[in-house]
Amino acid sequence: MHTYEQALQAGKQFLLEYDDYLVVSHVQPDGDAVSSTVTMGWLLSCLGKTFTMINEGEIPSRMRFLYHADAIVNMTEQPPERKYKAIICVDCADFARVGLTRQYFEEDAVILNIDHHPTNNGYGTVNIIKSDAAATAEILFELLELFDITWDKDIATAVYTGMLTDTGGFRYANTSPNVMAVASRLLEHGVDGPYLAQTLLEEVTLPQIRILNKALSSLQMSEDGRVAWVVITPEDMQECGAANEDLEGIVNYTRNIRGVEVGIFFKVINDNAVKASLRSAGKIDVAALAQTFGGGGHVLAAGCRLEGKVEESVEKVLKQVNTQW
Repeated sequence: MHTYEQALQAGKQFLLEYDDYLVVSHVQPDGDAVSSTVTMGWLLSCLGKTFTMINEGEIPSRMRFLYHADAIVNMTEQPPERKYKAIICVDCADFARVGLTRQYFEEDAVILNIDHHPTNNGYGTVNIIKSDAAATAEILFELLELFDITWDKDIATAVYTGMLTDTGGFRYANTSPNVMAVASRLLEHGVDGPYLAQTLLEEVTLPQIRILNKALSSLQMSEDGRVAWVVITPEDMQECGAANEDLEGIVNYTRNIRGVEVGIFFKVINDNAVKASLRSAGKIDVAALAQTFGGGGHVLAAGCRLEGKVEESVEKVLKQVNTQW
């Protein structure tokens, strides 16, 4: 069993060993995924490597100010023209989370897997997994520190963004002393913390408000008041003119109700598929719950995909929650 420090060194060697890399993160990338992708791209450019950044899904509009975020290819719009031998996966809790980007991997590809999800099963050739890290960006900060590089404001902003978003503005239980120490270091490199907090956490769009209204109007609770859930359909999305990024944070409204132990947001993908986002107040391990449906995540925040109609999916998840008490 490698120590975390040994894993970081093995990751460093992986990044020095090859000349051409593919960098991918999970489908429908969030703040940590986008930040980690561009951070890795920045490091590779410092090392004189060639690289391509690809994802399945559009980069959230509020993340497009990040260093070279516009260079991340959305593969749903551009099919692969070639395949890659050396792959870097960032913030992918399991291999399935790379989505369709696996089409870019050569059959004998070598993979550097950098992640902070406790449900990660170490699918990489080299694995840097720190389950108590608040964000993959926090791990990348420690990896970058192993190289003889000069930090600048752009890349410090990217790393800070990943940590800011995955800690809910340094409010969640994963906000450790190390998180605050790293954030302090990044602020010394010129990061504008108040601007990022306003842009990434507080500013909302009109479609975001409209879809939140739709979600809250669907709110239901269990008889004992310990479980709350909301549902959004494709028709709701179309009516509100909302994009996937407008759904971020909706699940927290269910969990934040006083007395609620588990909050759930069901997003209907189509007539036979539903995505469930789960949040726990602390008594239930929602990562373990999500794993029963092939998903994963963290003890307090996880997700999964269910095949079937929304009514069936809601019933299955609620039944599984009730087995956890």
